[in-house]
Amino acid sequence: MIRLLPLLIAALTCSASENKASAESSSPPNVLFVAIDDLNDWIAPFGGHPQAITPNLERFANRGSVVFQNAHCAGPVCGPSRSALLSGFLPSTTGLYGNAQNMLHSELVQTHATLPEYFAKNGYHTISRGKIFHAHASKTGRDDGQWAFEEWLPRLGGVGVDKTKLYSRNQNIINGQPGPPSEYTRRGGSEFAWGPTRGPKEETGDYRNAHWAAEQLQRDFDEPFFMAIGFSKPHLPFYVPQEFFDLYADVDVKANPIKRDDLDDILKPNGDPKFSPTDDFLWLEENDLIDEATHAYLAAVSYADACLGVLLEALESSPHADNTIVVVWGDHGWHLGEKLRFRKAAGWTEATRMPLMVRLPGMAERQDTRRAVNLIDLYPTLIELCGLPTKPELDGRSFGPVLADPTVAWDYPTMTVLKEGGASVRDERWSYIRYDDGTEEVYDLAHDPFEWSNLTTRRAPEVAAAVERLARVIPDDFAPTGRNSKLSDADKRSEWARRIDPTLKPKRVLAELK
Repeated sequence: MIRLLPLLIAALTCSASENKASAESSSPPNVLFVAIDDLNDWIAPFGGHPQAITPNLERFANRGSVVFQNAHCAGPVCGPSRSALLSGFLPSTTGLYGNAQNMLHSELVQTHATLPEYFAKNGYHTISRGKIFHAHASKTGRDDGQWAFEEWLPRLGGVGVDKTKLYSRNQNIINGQPGPPSEYTRRGGSEFAWGPTRGPKEETGDYRNAHWAAEQLQRDFDEPFFMAIGFSKPHLPFYVPQEFFDLYADVDVKANPIKRDDLDDILKPNGDPKFSPTDDFLWLEENDLIDEATHAYLAAVSYADACLGVLLEALESSPHADNTIVVVWGDHGWHLGEKLRFRKAAGWTEATRMPLMVRLPGMAERQDTRRAVNLIDLYPTLIELCGLPTKPELDGRSFGPVLADPTVAWDYPTMTVLKEGGASVRDERWSYIRYDDGTEEVYDLAHDPFEWSNLTTRRAPEVAAAVERLARVIPDDFAPTGRNSKLSDADKRSEWARRIDPTLKPKRVLAELK
């Protein structure tokens, strides 16, 4: 099979001679696949927050990357997003709608190779460390996706937070001291907290993982490699070394614009309000900490950027620099006050849009595209680039044509599945959200980029046409919600839930997978 990569390089460099001969004779490219957990569109290449300090992400974007300005996740939380990307099947196909659902319980995943397994099945050496698959604990131990790689090591641990400088909603602590009584600390949820670590970056988990990966890139491989490296920050809690908080010491950090009545025009079919401000938002608001939380997230983003820098510098000095496709992606977006909420798990653009940048060997100039793509499209795109057999049963489509020409006609809206029966769909101008209870939202992004004005009740012909077109993307039938494997808090703290599950090794038998 002719690999698409040489043809793309020829097209992008305006030198199309002998494309076929080049495609058939060149060696297969390696793939460096880098995931950054909870990274939203605030980084400089995507223009989301003007104060973000991300020199390595900027350098990567500016040195030959295609920057996808309109890329979205398949699910707005870690588990569904990663399960979809790595399996090639949407949550509406697998029933994997939440973090508590292990993708190995899906019948489709049980019979089909995940992305790294498909590369291994077709002659690649697969290697991984850090968060790539979403972790699930069971009474036989933790499933971290170790079954999907030929060479896999557990994430490296780090150091704890300096409790004298801790901020925590759940514990109602402000700068290491008890905060004033608040009704917004009663309800749980994962820890919403930030503060500097007790040790320097060299002792932190992501930085140590980056250095491990940098060492692997100096190796000579007998086969082309698929290397997946995952960074856990800026995921909560925002515990990163002090130096990254200090990057913003001379910056008057400000949150993005917040409209206090932003949720008032989102109504259920019976006329009741659909949403209210979240406890995270209200606790931060009553303690005047929204800007401080913004500062903490930016510090965590800058820390992740430094980790990525270690990896990219190692690649550039390695023997693989000229024959490696590099993909940098976030698993979904993240709200920091927009829509009166923090965190993710929403259908608005700030939760669905995330960074996606692809750099092909031989490319020197940055190119940006507004074409709508999805993380679900990465599986078919990468196997096409590398000349592996196509898999028409996958839910995504290759965006190879967009890599070849970022301005190509591309009339394919993209969908983020919210839960069984609910989805959010976008193209280059419009966003449309339909919930399982029938609530709808529609926004004209060309004139309302913050999605402040829900046009559902003002359906001019142009709006109605957009809704009709985008609604066609939402399936009539959603797969039933899969089995919930969530553990109790006590079980999560037990030793057996923290260790790696030994029953998931060796890897699955590739010959038995489609």
